[in-house]
Amino acid sequence: MTHDISRRDAMLAAAAALAATAAGGARAQGGPIVIKFSHVVAPDTPKGNGAQRFKELAEERSKGRVKVEVYPNSQLYKDKEEMEALQLGSVQMLAPSLAKFGPLGVKEYEVFDLPFIFKDQAAFRAVTDGPVGADLFHKLESKGIRGMAYWDNGFHIMSANRPLHHVADFKGLKMRIQSSKVLDAQMRALGAIPQVMAFSELYQALQSGVVDGTEGVPSNFWTQKIYEVQKHMTLSYHGHLAYAVIVNKKFWDGLPEDLRTILDGCVKDATTYANALAASENAMALDKIRASGKTTVYALTPAETDEWKRALMPVHHEMAARVGQPTIDAVYKAAGFVPPK
Repeated sequence: MTHDISRRDAMLAAAAALAATAAGGARAQGGPIVIKFSHVVAPDTPKGNGAQRFKELAEERSKGRVKVEVYPNSQLYKDKEEMEALQLGSVQMLAPSLAKFGPLGVKEYEVFDLPFIFKDQAAFRAVTDGPVGADLFHKLESKGIRGMAYWDNGFHIMSANRPLHHVADFKGLKMRIQSSKVLDAQMRALGAIPQVMAFSELYQALQSGVVDGTEGVPSNFWTQKIYEVQKHMTLSYHGHLAYAVIVNKKFWDGLPEDLRTILDGCVKDATTYANALAASENAMALDKIRASGKTTVYALTPAETDEWKRALMPVHHEMAARVGQPTIDAVYKAAGFVPPK
């Protein structure tokens, strides 16, 4: 019989210790309130830079009442662990991709994973900045989470060690995905075999052949050096990557009202900064990937894009029972979605 303490038990113990010295206790001791902001990507990505900008603004505007510790590159927790860490209070803030909320039990968020649902950035922002985005944040509160902002990180491309121009090219490929039933159905609709895997493990898995390919945004492909272990990339723009900046609700509610106002303003300004970076950094990343000469970069023709859309439209219908048709319809309307003919 083992006497080792599991990671979950350790996290529970840490959360209990944190509860004993909550925000009020930290102030009573005269020190700043510490906010641990954890994420899984590199510091020099739109999300990484957005987190750093929030840190700078929060510490400056709070005049030292708040200290923000940013932990990038899964230094504290991997994809599957970080949400539980937030709920337990082991970290106070995260910026997970929207796909992470489906496994948490808020399946409506998987609407963002539906292929080709957003024709451009404006369509995405029409959803997140309007009533749909606000309603989805409200659904997180029962999970002990407060939604603060949506951060945009652009459109997905595909990669593999063989060209991906037509749907038939995916047949039999093991493709890494985030944990999402929609993304699972997407890859199966293309004829691929989906493999759920932590982002931090992706490079090695591609290098060793554990998986054959993946999807993601150019900025992450560049910073994580995915282009070194993939011979072909396809500019499909079939999916969209976005994050939700979230905070432990109990921690947030325990902060003084004036400090909550300050931090809300810091998140708002960091959001503007991060969203502006996303488009430029993805474009620069593609240029750098092309210049590396290590992979080919191919843009789908309009006919090939239509072929992909027709193959993937059944995923929308298949996921209606899971995501909820009212949510899908609300996003269709806000985004101006037009099904392929």
